[in-house]
Amino acid sequence: MRPKLQRLSLLLAALLVMAGCGGGGGTAGDTAAPAGPPQRGGELTVLESSSFAGGWPSGLDPATNTTGGANVSQMSAIYGGLFLLTANEDGSDPRVVPNQAEGYELLDEGRTVRITLREGLRFSDGTPFDAQAVVFNLQRAMASPCSCKPTWPLADGGITAEDARTVVLKFTRPYAAVINSFPVANTNWIASPTALQQMGEEQFRITPVGAGPFTVVSNQLSSLLVLQRNPTYFKPDRPYLDKLTFQSIGGDQPAYQALLAGQAQAYEGLGTTPLLEQAQSGGRLSVTVQPPTSPYVIQLNTKTAPFNDQRAREAIYRATDFAAIAKGLFQGLYPVSQSFTGPGGLFHTETVDGYPAYDPEQAKQLVSQLGGLTVELGTLNGYVAQQVMTALQTQWQAAGITVNTKTYELSTLVQQFNSGQWQSMLQTAGAWDPASGVGVGFRFASTSPFSGVADPQLDQLLDGAAATVDPAERQRLYSEAGKYISDNAYAPFGLAFAAANLAVPGVYGPGLTTKIPPIVVNAGILWDEVWRVQQQ
Repeated sequence: MRPKLQRLSLLLAALLVMAGCGGGGGTAGDTAAPAGPPQRGGELTVLESSSFAGGWPSGLDPATNTTGGANVSQMSAIYGGLFLLTANEDGSDPRVVPNQAEGYELLDEGRTVRITLREGLRFSDGTPFDAQAVVFNLQRAMASPCSCKPTWPLADGGITAEDARTVVLKFTRPYAAVINSFPVANTNWIASPTALQQMGEEQFRITPVGAGPFTVVSNQLSSLLVLQRNPTYFKPDRPYLDKLTFQSIGGDQPAYQALLAGQAQAYEGLGTTPLLEQAQSGGRLSVTVQPPTSPYVIQLNTKTAPFNDQRAREAIYRATDFAAIAKGLFQGLYPVSQSFTGPGGLFHTETVDGYPAYDPEQAKQLVSQLGGLTVELGTLNGYVAQQVMTALQTQWQAAGITVNTKTYELSTLVQQFNSGQWQSMLQTAGAWDPASGVGVGFRFASTSPFSGVADPQLDQLLDGAAATVDPAERQRLYSEAGKYISDNAYAPFGLAFAAANLAVPGVYGPGLTTKIPPIVVNAGILWDEVWRVQQQ
């Protein structure tokens, strides 16, 4: 290996393991590891909240699924993935590892990446899973409308096949975070080009064909997805389950009751604090609280009134007391962060020097200078988000701010962002790696439709952090970016939310009953390794 390439590889390896000491896990309700080895066979029904992962209204084609970031579980079960985020059972040593890819090389200081595929891969329809198929998928994914496509700085013609097993990506600038971006992006999920061509997009989105651990039996959009074991999966002993069903459900309460009634065996993304406490103390379910990576952020649309005026933005900072919300509503369950990652993610910074502190009197003065301030605040339809939004409304009104609130389903929220017609949104910001997924660029880069900020200096900081393979330099640049966001009062950060996964006794699996840092709110469950104890 050439010396420069060797240094790049070693630096990237250090970067990938940097979050090993991340905190934020469950305690009392967590269950012990299984006594024996995984067992083959059986069925599993997984419940998904209709407001997030339980909605897939545009289907499950990686290039046309507009809610793909929420549907990581369904997509991973069908397509597998070129790369996966995994960790030790306690959540330590999180790392991105090759899956359908065999390996990769970063070249030219991060401007080029060569990805080598495993030999002999085939889609479940029997057609070759080769470099040409991957190139076709990557080009199609990058042209898609999905919020889950990565923000790669691709050069013209930057996705090519070098040979049957090698895909080459070329960037206009160094982009060392490219491998970390795969597990959360639609570029990770490779569909059969032959099946797509034969079916057409309209049918393919209903019955997609991949090379993952499961194949589609039936698909009722945003309702019920039935999968069965893929007999040609490239891991001969996997998946362990014979059948996997995803079922949409109205939220945490009905999901919890369904598990207790034996109507399902797992639920992703529990966020209702009283139910979490009940589940942890009840002893009837396995409860795994994932390491928090994504703090809530109050996004302010600086491109339009009133938040094109920094005084209005600072009034929001001064009127907001996230520490009181964390203690009063959630008993300290979720840590408060002043920047864009939680303690379970890379480059976490708990406090930011000069961050505008809670000061309701100063908020009132700023509102008076503005001649009044009326704000519309929106968020997703979920327990924690709505509780926080109600608390924020109370705090802001006490500072003289008039507040109107609105809740959205995920698909309509995406439409609202794309329209640009919004003032403030309570959303999660962050990812295990800030350069990927719903990371800092997703919420703050000038080119993102989900950002309320257009600032070339901030773009330069974020681009520089994503470019370097040196973890210390990335930390420095992200710390500088966090302070820059604070100094310009672009968006207050808050609770580092961590969803919990529930499972009935006898069900086990990475990311379901062990800890893996969430890649988009929920952890990326490794479905080919999920298993359940068979009844004798």
